[in-house]
Amino acid sequence: MSQSQPDPNPATIESAPVYTLWQMVLYMLRLGALGFGGPVALVGYMQRDLVEQRGWISPADYKEGLALAQLAPGPLAAQLGIYMGYVHYRIWGATLAGIAFVLPSFVMVVLLGWAYTSYGGLAWMQAVFYGVGAAVVGIIVMSTKKLTQKSIGKDKLLWAIYLLLAALTFITETEIAWLFIAAGVLVWLLRAPPAWLGGGKLGSLTLLQLPVIGSMLTTQDASLLTQIAIFFAKAGAFVFGSGLAIVPFLYGGVVTEHHWLTDKQFVDAVAVAMITPGPVVITVGFIGYLVAGLPGATVAALATFLPCYLFTVIPAPYFKKYGKLPGVIAFVDGITAAAIGAIAGSVLVIAKRSILDVPTAAIALVSIFLLWKFKKLQEPVIVAAAAVLGLLIYPLLHP
Repeated sequence: MSQSQPDPNPATIESAPVYTLWQMVLYMLRLGALGFGGPVALVGYMQRDLVEQRGWISPADYKEGLALAQLAPGPLAAQLGIYMGYVHYRIWGATLAGIAFVLPSFVMVVLLGWAYTSYGGLAWMQAVFYGVGAAVVGIIVMSTKKLTQKSIGKDKLLWAIYLLLAALTFITETEIAWLFIAAGVLVWLLRAPPAWLGGGKLGSLTLLQLPVIGSMLTTQDASLLTQIAIFFAKAGAFVFGSGLAIVPFLYGGVVTEHHWLTDKQFVDAVAVAMITPGPVVITVGFIGYLVAGLPGATVAALATFLPCYLFTVIPAPYFKKYGKLPGVIAFVDGITAAAIGAIAGSVLVIAKRSILDVPTAAIALVSIFLLWKFKKLQEPVIVAAAAVLGLLIYPLLHP
């Protein structure tokens, strides 16, 4: 069977795909190059484009992918993109979709890293982020609204889980991973209680807890690139949550423990990730470049994204095999409600940090209005306009 052909086994797929592998790869390239707004927006774009508009992925497959991505550690949007490639084209689809999704933003942050080290600092970035950060809030608000409407609907139990996770995420400013599993188990027990407990089909999901051997290594007497690989592998393997959840972990290792970057350099690295498209976690490429040039950027990115790839493709067959059982459907529904609730809470956290004054509040509100009023308006247009506004307004407020 050629690499570009889907798995013909009817036991593993419901129907033949209506798209080619290379169409999915090109879509992921485009999303990685133009998808602004971080993980919240990116998962919304995939639902809109792949499920609603193109019909490439079924709603059930999308929900399974979102649940798996939220269960496992690592960057949410990248894992969902990998799973979307896996749905019909298995390992080749997952691998190529993942590479295509991450590659554009990686190239961008490497180029920005080169400019940063060559010309010293990124003073203009504060002005750009001033506007873009506010526009991103508007974008992710609309993406979260669509996700909520499609996945939660009018189900009272799911709404209760959704609101609880949203509140907890906002209050704690972190995503509590075990609550996702607890929500899934709750809905499973209430809606499809097993005739007997223990050792059931859901036991297969324990593969999500596979240990990562690299975490047992130490950085003593290791070369710089080896230190980078081990540290960023830990970041990819043990940090749950979407996008910005990895930032505190990175700060503790990059600034406090290893002293690779200063506080200002680290803040600039996070800003780079926020104003570039694709996954926010790509900030690791910028950090790696500042520490050890192009080899450092490459090693940091590979070490961060390899665990999330493995945590997606290893459990995926079990999700596909058992995904239609009533108990698993209920389990996935509960996790999905919790995941989207956590995403909604993270929107409020991001808004609190990005809405700084009246101009930024106005940019966010106008972005929401434009996306609500003009359904075909592309998000990159809003991001570009917000960047220009930031360059014009920020110097006036911060001379």
